[in-house]
Amino acid sequence: MSYQFLLPPRLRPLFRASVCCLGVAAVLAACSKPEPAPEPIRAVKVLTVAPSGLQATLEFAGEVRAQTESVLGFRVAGKITKRQAELGQRVKVGQVLAQLDPKDYQLAADAARAQLVAATTNRDLASADYKRYKELKEQNFISGAQLEQRDGALKSAQAQVQQAQAQLSAQGNQAAYTRLVSDVAGVVTAVAAEPGQVVAAGAPVVRVARDGARDVVFVVPEDRVAAVTLGSAVEVRVWASKTTLEGRVREVAASADPMTRTFQVKVSIDQKTAPGLGTTVMVLPQALSLAGTPVIKLPTSALKREANGTTAVWLVDPATMTVKSQPVVVATADGNETVIASGLQPGMQVVAAGVHVLADGQKVSIYQSKPTPGQAAQAQAATQNVAPPVAAPASAAQ
Repeated sequence: MSYQFLLPPRLRPLFRASVCCLGVAAVLAACSKPEPAPEPIRAVKVLTVAPSGLQATLEFAGEVRAQTESVLGFRVAGKITKRQAELGQRVKVGQVLAQLDPKDYQLAADAARAQLVAATTNRDLASADYKRYKELKEQNFISGAQLEQRDGALKSAQAQVQQAQAQLSAQGNQAAYTRLVSDVAGVVTAVAAEPGQVVAAGAPVVRVARDGARDVVFVVPEDRVAAVTLGSAVEVRVWASKTTLEGRVREVAASADPMTRTFQVKVSIDQKTAPGLGTTVMVLPQALSLAGTPVIKLPTSALKREANGTTAVWLVDPATMTVKSQPVVVATADGNETVIASGLQPGMQVVAAGVHVLADGQKVSIYQSKPTPGQAAQAQAATQNVAPPVAAPASAAQ
């Protein structure tokens, strides 16, 4: 049953037109998309860029060594039959450290000794012959030329004796060189040969750290070595005992290591307070100290990684309260903060946290931390303690 027949005839067209309009409106409402919800205004923590002092200092790992280390080896070649020196052993001057097989050198010395005996015998015969010819010359039985010939033979025999003596001394030294003797007092820090090994003359066998002054040895990269000068102060921290020593730069390498491209630096320290050889220490050169240098630092939570691989931060525009991305260059780390080399100026406002939920041009508000219950109670008490205003007298009001 249609409700239009219940209406008067003059109102029925108006009813049909209303129904059509409602139908069209319903169709349009069903086809149109709903308007997107407005983007929420996010509350962000903001910090103002300002220079602050650098706290980190440059530290280098070092090692305590003797100022003088002697690498000892045999002066002759041979086979090692015994090694008395052990790693870490203390040795004295004249102490035997190792020994070679001396048989060949003893035989050579015996041969030189035999040659000396033969040369001595020839000299004695030549001397007796010269004396006999001299007596004959005095009696004019021989000519002077014959006497000079015997004199020459005697001098030649004497020279052969001297040569044999020198050869015997040399061979005796060779035999003595089969014993490796320490010429310094110190500690054995390295052993490079074992018994049974055949070594050449001069090959390293034992290294001895001489007693006396101590050095701290560390390396510095190429971009820092220019600041390290001879005599500059250095702070040395012993890693195990946490004690601190003072030292001075004694030596800086003239050329870089071909493999690591670093320069070796030696620092002299007091012998009385020096730790043991090989102790690990941390070296803090005063010339390379950056503590207190004004730099711009940000927390790591303020940094974000862009799609192109660069680092950026969100800057807040106080006029429009919107954010925009600002590329920055990171220099280094200082504790839990990051040192910014370029991209920011003092006074800029940077979003300190939540950078991953923001978009370029998004509106934000400054986050205000809620007061703690103690702060709220103090504020309420201060409000109650304020005296109410005194009402003015009626006469004065009139």
